[in-house]
Amino acid sequence: MEARPKAAAGRGVTRRRDSLRAGITDAEVSAVLRIQAMTATPLAWRGALLLSHAGEHALCWIGFGLAGAALDAGRRRSWLRAAGAVAGAHALSVVLKRLARRPRPSDPRILVRLDAPSPWGFPSSHAASTAAAGVAYSRLLGHRFPLVPVPLMMASRVIVGLHYPSDVLAGAVLGGVVGRLAGARTPARR
Repeated sequence: MEARPKAAAGRGVTRRRDSLRAGITDAEVSAVLRIQAMTATPLAWRGALLLSHAGEHALCWIGFGLAGAALDAGRRRSWLRAAGAVAGAHALSVVLKRLARRPRPSDPRILVRLDAPSPWGFPSSHAASTAAAGVAYSRLLGHRFPLVPVPLMMASRVIVGLHYPSDVLAGAVLGGVVGRLAGARTPARR
């Protein structure tokens, strides 16, 4: 039995890896198309666009944290730490985008409703900052309602055609971890 040359074996691995990537991308394109078809109403599009604009650069979530710091002097540091976590999750996601360099959806069948600040989509910065805010602020407020925007923001980014589902899932996990770490020393409101 003769051993295969290393170069030939490497090409086989590369072909299998490329085939797997293509299959994953096809599944994600199909998911985006299904989600866009299920939400093809003016109300859903307007809502998705509004959420996407509200989440730009995490400004509304950081603003919420700064407002909490201004209104809750007794826990000002906790609010500022939580707002810092939101900014940190956003910044970390931007760095990871540049490292991962995964392009945003480009299939011509996907309706793209917004311009993107960069060609990279993984992980979603909107999902990261929203999840960080939801986790950190829900702990401070002692309520779970700050978590409500997380799945809405995740869906909005797919609906507007700027992300694959795995982009928003990765962003939400990243933001949730950062928000949890920031809130680990923050006493929950009772």
